Amino acid sequence: MSTNEPAVELRNLGVTYGGPTGREVLRGIDLEVRDNEIVCIVGHSGIGKSTLIRCIAGLQKPTTGEVRITGKVITEPPATLALVSQDYGRTLMPWLKVGENVRLPLRGIGLPRKTQNEHVAQVLAAVGLDGAERSYPWQLSGGMQQRVAIARALAYRPQVLLMDEPFASVDAQTRAELEDLLLTLQRDLGITVLLVTHDVDESVYLSDRVVVLGGTPALVRDVIDVPLTGVRDQLTTKADPQFIECRSRVLTSIQLSKTAPASV
Repeated sequence: MSTNEPAVELRNLGVTYGGPTGREVLRGIDLEVRDNEIVCIVGHSGIGKSTLIRCIAGLQKPTTGEVRITGKVITEPPATLALVSQDYGRTLMPWLKVGENVRLPLRGIGLPRKTQNEHVAQVLAAVGLDGAERSYPWQLSGGMQQRVAIARALAYRPQVLLMDEPFASVDAQTRAELEDLLLTLQRDLGITVLLVTHDVDESVYLSDRVVVLGGTPALVRDVIDVPLTGVRDQLTTKADPQFIECRSRVLTSIQLSKTAPASV
């Protein structure tokens, strides 16, 4: 549901490991993500992208600053938010069938069993897995397992979906299929998506905006608007001169951010 507040807001967020004299990872991160927007976060490996996602998810307390979801300060994982990671092999319960894996987030919110069944069936159909509810995760391919993880995240209809390298562990063809699935789900469900990726092409293909982290400690070095309009597809979109230009700008920004000094 739309509000006047940003879907996600970071104010002066910073993280230092090991106390005040320890290693500063993030400093002064300010960012607003609008309702129904897809924003990708990029930056070189080890810069703190996953740390940032954990803070937004309420799984890690920032050293400084705060996270707000639709205007509310986050001190623990909020009920309006879901998280999908790249390691679907660890997040899915191998002893539970697909339907019960998807049902997990519905157990504690008081929905009648019939309503739970309806939600499970709807999200499995949405990710192209209708009829797979009686299979075990280990009976499915990696791409299908990640579809289960996405279905589980969507089962209780979150307002904000966080994704941490969600497609990094699958092959290139499956990755393309999952990217298109995400665009379809986001458009149909009207959710806000904040996604971490190392793949520059993916960041431009999926995003309304790309946020580049850089420096040590990491700051927001650039926020790049993606000017692509209409429904995107893997062939024509990636051949679009605007896509190529935007991809070049993101890549250049990442390269420059590696050597840029931290702001004082």
